[in-house]
Amino acid sequence: MGFHTFDPERAAKLDDAASRYRYVSAEELVWAVDAAATDTLADLGSGTGFFTDDVAPHAGTVYGVDVQEAMHDRYRENGVPENVELVTAEVAELPFDDGELDGAFSTMTFHEFASEESIAEIERVVTSDGCVAVADWTATGAGEAGPPVSERFSLEEARTRFEAGGFEIAFAASRSETFLLVARAP
Repeated sequence: MGFHTFDPERAAKLDDAASRYRYVSAEELVWAVDAAATDTLADLGSGTGFFTDDVAPHAGTVYGVDVQEAMHDRYRENGVPENVELVTAEVAELPFDDGELDGAFSTMTFHEFASEESIAEIERVVTSDGCVAVADWTATGAGEAGPPVSERFSLEEARTRFEAGGFEIAFAASRSETFLLVARAP
């Protein structure tokens, strides 16, 4: 289950607004992240920055975290907002101090890093009561888009993983191909 990365050779697909917004809208993501204008956030699995760009105008600083430097290169080609800093790192080994982030979000990448170590690392770097919003492909979907169903997690699996990491679930919804989970850090 899970833990693969997206092929940078296919990165142009990640910038297709019609297909991306079909599964999570900019408005929904901004609502879920619930950022203040001075907040420091991390987009975990930022890729080409498609969804990072939606959140950036609503925050102070956003770290676009991706394990693949090639994705950052693509983001730079598209143009990176002034308040976005690109960080190449695994989610299980984030280069932030304890409680440094006011929140974090992940869009369609949770299945790539959903380990116990990653959840513990998110808990470490996000301040107490900080918001963590996750929109991802669901294992209960038909697999019409996104990764194979066998590589996905269900909403309940994601909820269980975050709760085991001490997070309180503030919102959870499952849709036909995706889920949205909003959790508060302990």
